[in-house]
Amino acid sequence: MKARQTMRKPIASLILLAFIVAWIVIVGTLSGMIGTWPRWAQLVFYIVAGFGWIIPLKPLFAWMNSGPQEETDD
Repeated sequence: MKARQTMRKPIASLILLAFIVAWIVIVGTLSGMIGTWPRWAQLVFYIVAGFGWIIPLKPLFAWMNSGPQEETDD
């Protein structure tokens, strides 16, 4: 028997999508200023920006996966 479906995953997916779009806009907006930095500093910034979006979303992923557990038929 299937467990009751929750709206956690669709809601979290929409929040994730909105956050990533905002993150891209922010980083893209800063690119003009960052383009004047030395190459090594640009590299560091873009590495941090590339992985940095994951950290604020950890609570969202935890919430998304904390819904009712599926029952298994053993």
